[in-house]
Amino acid sequence: MQVEPPAWSPAPAQAQAQAQAAALLEEAADLLVLHRDFAAAVEKCEAGCDSLAAGAGHGPESSAEVKCSLCVVGIQALAEMNRWREVLSWVLQYYHVPEHLPPKVLELCILLYSKVGEPQVMLEVGSSWLRDQTNKSLSEYGSLMELYLLQVLLPLGRFEGAEELVCGCDVLDSEQQLAFLGTIGESRCQWSQREEMRSAAEEQHDVATESVLGALSQKLLTMLRLLRKALRSMSSHFYSLPYKKMLLATFMLYLVVVRLDPASPTSLPFIYKLVQLFRQAWAAVLSPIHKPPIRK
Repeated sequence: MQVEPPAWSPAPAQAQAQAQAAALLEEAADLLVLHRDFAAAVEKCEAGCDSLAAGAGHGPESSAEVKCSLCVVGIQALAEMNRWREVLSWVLQYYHVPEHLPPKVLELCILLYSKVGEPQVMLEVGSSWLRDQTNKSLSEYGSLMELYLLQVLLPLGRFEGAEELVCGCDVLDSEQQLAFLGTIGESRCQWSQREEMRSAAEEQHDVATESVLGALSQKLLTMLRLLRKALRSMSSHFYSLPYKKMLLATFMLYLVVVRLDPASPTSLPFIYKLVQLFRQAWAAVLSPIHKPPIRK
């Protein structure tokens, strides 16, 4: 007569998958801690999770623990490579829905996204997990609810949602609910104070910016006035020069530079005379203008 294995013992294929996943977990842990090869550690974790998924059914409790440990090692390795944005999607590809996440994995995800300043990533995931009736029977439910409250809801200013969560939780007794509500009230007051300080700082910054812009505008206007005055002075001085003297100087310069060939021997005496005349004309042009005396 053939003896059937006990109901709790895993099937041969499932036992083999569990053993393979456990070996991969050990290798991944060594790669993470000892060798600091984070990419290889993630690959080992993925291979271990795939091995468990290939087994029949959900497997015994030990398989669930191995799978949870593989995900924990994988999360740490991804975080070490600064690939924390991939963590949640990476975990959900093995657990499919947030309600099925193990408490340890959910805790690690909340702490990770809170540390990097992105707690909103865990807003819907944590809410779905906490609303699940099966999860409410877990011993870790109370601590996870507190962690979600302190690390996700309150930093995001979700005070009404936090109060609804606490008041609607049957797991907490009245004393625990009052303690959580007190924490929510203190956080609300601190949030209001920070908002007031931020508004006051923004107003001071706006006033300082307006004063700086006003000073710059005034300086620019003054520079434009000075520039206009200088241009007017130059133009009046230019127009005050005798027109005939300017025309003579221009014509003589044209003869010397354009019309005459300086290399020709016959042009030297004439060039000398033109130079003399040009100097006299130039001196006359640049001489100060004497205004006629004003008769009284």
